[in-house]
Amino acid sequence: MAGQVGSVAVVLGGSMAGSLAARVLSESYENVLVLDRDTVLGVTKPRKGTPHTRHAHGLHARGQRILEDFFPGFTDDLRAAGAPVGDLGEMRWYFNGLRLPYTHTGLVSVTPTRPVLENHVRTRVNALPNVTYLEQHDILGLVSTSDNQRVIGVRVRDDAGVEKVLSADLVLDATGRGSRTPAWLEQLGYARPTEDRVKIGLAYTTRFYRRPAGSFTDTWSINPVASPAHPRGAFFGLSDEDTCIVSLTGILGDHPPTDPEGFVEFAKSLPVPDVYDGIKDAEPLDDPTSFGFPASVRRRYEHLDRFPAGLLVLGDAICSFNPVYGQGMSVAAWEAFTLREHLRNGEVDQYAYFRDIGQVVDAPWAVSASGDLAFPGVEGERTPEIEQGNAFMGMLQYAASKDQEIVKAFMRVAGLIDPPTALMDETLVQRVLSHQPAEGADGQAA
Repeated sequence: MAGQVGSVAVVLGGSMAGSLAARVLSESYENVLVLDRDTVLGVTKPRKGTPHTRHAHGLHARGQRILEDFFPGFTDDLRAAGAPVGDLGEMRWYFNGLRLPYTHTGLVSVTPTRPVLENHVRTRVNALPNVTYLEQHDILGLVSTSDNQRVIGVRVRDDAGVEKVLSADLVLDATGRGSRTPAWLEQLGYARPTEDRVKIGLAYTTRFYRRPAGSFTDTWSINPVASPAHPRGAFFGLSDEDTCIVSLTGILGDHPPTDPEGFVEFAKSLPVPDVYDGIKDAEPLDDPTSFGFPASVRRRYEHLDRFPAGLLVLGDAICSFNPVYGQGMSVAAWEAFTLREHLRNGEVDQYAYFRDIGQVVDAPWAVSASGDLAFPGVEGERTPEIEQGNAFMGMLQYAASKDQEIVKAFMRVAGLIDPPTALMDETLVQRVLSHQPAEGADGQAA
């Protein structure tokens, strides 16, 4: 248990990143206030402030392990509540239209709907005696000392329309990709962080179905992953024992339709029939709904040489990844774990914190950004390293369809346990090369 660092910490945003930050801060601050503009406690459905939570999400490997550390018994509680929990390698994965063999990896994946998962987290955090959620509070801006050297609170408007200042020893921004910290820094006389962007022009379209009788007997999730050769993708799985979620994905303007007939036809166009066959006669429970994701964005706070004391940033407010890689919640958990390590040394050295958070983000950003740049229409610099890495990834995914040991190594990277460089292990590379088809043979990976 960390020693007390301060009296009051205020967290902006009550979603996954903010709630995990509050869990960590509760060990080091006498009181932690979590502000959100919505009602968040007890909510198990998508809400106005987080429309993306309606679509397919997953908490994979590293994220699951960290949440289990923060909340002992968390995974068993979800399983007992009917949430889908299983081995990451025992999902039905397709890459370039080729199926990976079911492989026990020991890496746990948790895939209820995002609101259900967040509700389990918030319920645990809200039970902490020194954490309070302040719902229906609009965040108006930061409050600083007269010389702007330190943030000392936040201005808010409560649900009665009353504006007030909440004093704080620390303010942590976990408001997501729409974070206003860059603008607030500028108002205080600091530089904005530079940004890296990869424009993917992604859209999800999601629909829920009643689970067809006899379905999902050998897995709980079927995932034809988009690739340059097959740029349409899908995530089709159980969201609870009786309900299926189907999220179709398309990039660069080729977006899945929201009319029911077009939705099914898009599913039929996928390189494998599993999704179409699963939904063509299934009972829909709602209408298709779409969500757009124009670009992955990484804000480089670690490059700033001036920053006001008393302010931190975490989660999508630092880096918002292309969601098809399933990294966001797990990276937020990893960042919260990193924050805890800094707090155990006393008041956080912000420059060291942002440096370490940058290192946390490096590997998942490399996976996401490099993977997106494999698609010819995506704008961005393709260094020789990226081009070579993407070429090798195609070879590895092909080889993984033949070799469970390669699946294990690949899933450790996908689950954020190992960095992408682990796939360049000499023994693994030789194994990948040994499975490549003769030149020109059918099924060669793109």
